[in-house]
Amino acid sequence: MKQITRINHIGLRVRNFEIARDFYAKLGFEYITGPSGSEPVAIVEHPAGININFILNVDQNDDVNQLMDIETKHTGYTHVAIEVDSMVDTLAELSKLDIPLSGQAMKHPTGVSCFIRDPDKNVIEFIEYIGLNAFKK
Repeated sequence: MKQITRINHIGLRVRNFEIARDFYAKLGFEYITGPSGSEPVAIVEHPAGININFILNVDQNDDVNQLMDIETKHTGYTHVAIEVDSMVDTLAELSKLDIPLSGQAMKHPTGVSCFIRDPDKNVIEFIEYIGLNAFKK
């Protein structure tokens, strides 16, 4: 579809609005509005234009990411990848914010990545992207 211009927002189910808002504020996301609606939604947005809708209707009480932390592999979105200018600076900032990595930073054909988890165990990848040119030879 040629009409697609960009991703508008990411819908992210969270247990606690305040905890999610405060965590994402550390990453530079600003509170916009909410929670509101019959399936309560609150919105935060990063100055880079990344918009997250926190969906506040969690039924589960366990501390498990159903897509990443159980042996059975279900379909679904496993993570969001956020592009950064510098992995070195990103790692330093995450350390300063006391946000642990989920494993080590790693090099791959399209760049360098590291992963973190938010308070609800949702996975966030930070990537210093070098492009797909290595695959176009």
